[in-house]
Amino acid sequence: MPVWDDLVGQDKVSEQLAAAARDADALVTAVAGATPPPEASRMTHAWLFTGPPGSGRSTAARAFAAALQCVSPDRALGGVPGCGFCDGCHTSLIGTHADVQIVRTDLLSIGVKETRDLVRRAQMSPAVGRWQVIVLEDADRLTEGAGNVLLKAVEEPAPRTVWLLCAPSIEDVLPTIRSRCRLLTLRTPPVEAVADILVRRDGIDPVVAAAAASATQGHIGRARRLATDPRARERRAAVLRLPLRVDDVGSCLRAAQELVDTASEDAKQLAEEVDVKETEELKTALGAAQGGRMPRGTAGVMKELEDRQKRRRTRTQRDSLDLALIDLTGFYRDVLALQLGSRLAIANADSGDVLERLARGGSPEATLRRIDAIAACREALDRNVAPLLAVEAMTMALRAG
Repeated sequence: MPVWDDLVGQDKVSEQLAAAARDADALVTAVAGATPPPEASRMTHAWLFTGPPGSGRSTAARAFAAALQCVSPDRALGGVPGCGFCDGCHTSLIGTHADVQIVRTDLLSIGVKETRDLVRRAQMSPAVGRWQVIVLEDADRLTEGAGNVLLKAVEEPAPRTVWLLCAPSIEDVLPTIRSRCRLLTLRTPPVEAVADILVRRDGIDPVVAAAAASATQGHIGRARRLATDPRARERRAAVLRLPLRVDDVGSCLRAAQELVDTASEDAKQLAEEVDVKETEELKTALGAAQGGRMPRGTAGVMKELEDRQKRRRTRTQRDSLDLALIDLTGFYRDVLALQLGSRLAIANADSGDVLERLARGGSPEATLRRIDAIAACREALDRNVAPLLAVEAMTMALRAG
């Protein structure tokens, strides 16, 4: 199965990447003296993958990385790199290839220190593969200082190094960096395509897959989680009941508190799964004594780990809140569609009665103001406003209409 099959609803992008992979293969072969490189190569040293959440930015970058490392013998017979079966493709896709570095962060940002480590790696020649590939899945989380460090590496790349940057939009990346990258824009996959891949790849019941794909409006990762995780469905159902609970000030404040508490509980559960393991592994590496006593001089290292875990919990809480707000936005979008008599497909068909009730009881103008209030809450969370204050302001605005 070719690596491009993982790109759902991105035919144009797949064609561009496949053509670049063929030229990259020809370039590497030409270095070995076999054939001359193409005169107008579609391959370049830096790429920027942009697209809305769930469009498959990181999936596209990984598929391209695998195609660049493809060693299938079919290439010599005119086959397209990216077979999906050879050792180069397989190890690249699962993240174990020696020359493919996949960088993602569970923190709020990527700092200068981590970026300098990547730049040093980028100057190295490939160890076993055909290219040195660095996939930066969260390029939008680079701090300004980290972006400036990365700029020099992108400006003066090593001969066999390829940077694959992923971000929601070009505005999320420094202008000096994006101007040196080839831009690929992914679209939101069609709902039908997402449902189809859930059935084919994950063996999910077609009815459940269709409902999950519709509810998430083409977000592949969220659709898969919604279709396979009962707790995710329960949390979403609780969020969609919120519009019916903002009748008075007290109800607004209680609803806001419950939303923030649910997000905090998600962060706490993740911490329990990861933090304890990380802490024990670090203590063992530092030579902790049998009774748990740490050697002298290790307090700073442990404090650094604790700070990292705290930042990760903060990001997890914000991400959980943001998902709830996205679901709420989709709910009011359906209300607006009903109010305007639109033929647009309803995402939350399972809440049809509630949607009809709210549509009849309000005006399109009020619904638009509620959608704006949710967007303002998301922006406030991005600016580090206290989550409870931001959500309380939103629920009060939802009540006012």
